[in-house]
Amino acid sequence: MELAYYSDYAVRLVNTEEPARNKDSLTSVDAVRELFGANQQAARRATDSDVTRFRSVRARLRSVFEAADGGDETLAVDLLNSLLLEFPVSPQISGHDYRDDDGRPLWHMHLADHPSNVTAGYAAIAAMGLAFHLTEHGVDRLGLCEAAPCRNAYLDTSTNRSRRYCSDRCATRANVAAYRARKRLESERSASTGRTAEKLQETSAAGES
Repeated sequence: MELAYYSDYAVRLVNTEEPARNKDSLTSVDAVRELFGANQQAARRATDSDVTRFRSVRARLRSVFEAADGGDETLAVDLLNSLLLEFPVSPQISGHDYRDDDGRPLWHMHLADHPSNVTAGYAAIAAMGLAFHLTEHGVDRLGLCEAAPCRNAYLDTSTNRSRRYCSDRCATRANVAAYRARKRLESERSASTGRTAEKLQETSAAGES
């Protein structure tokens, strides 16, 4: 498994909450287990106590995205380093997949999961994945959706660093809102111009009389 894959762990956890909408889907141990995706062995170890611990880690990861999105590169790195120090990882070479030609293992780097609890394991791989993405692609590749009130986290993988929204749905919604705002402004300007013209006509008529 490539290290870049683990950055999705951070995004997945951060986006279980939508503060502006007062929504939080991280409310049960089942919700915690869903975050692990295919890693069912780790998910099975989750308990009710992990719900609160996961929320704490989520807040800290969101702070990293907020700092990056706000242009504070040093703060984003400091916050992420704090997580890395608290939740260290154990890298291992893994080979559970095989090449088609000779049957030899397809070796790759894997982050071993030997923590004291499920939260520590998830936090370790999420922080490491995010750190890898940050150092490989830059702090400005960590963003928060601009389609208010969404503010979901995302990782910008576009070639020209142009991503501003977490999904196509949010991008469409933002474009529609911007279009409607332009139309309202044009309508207001047109109405204002019409009223000005009427006043000029009235003034001109009064002067002629």
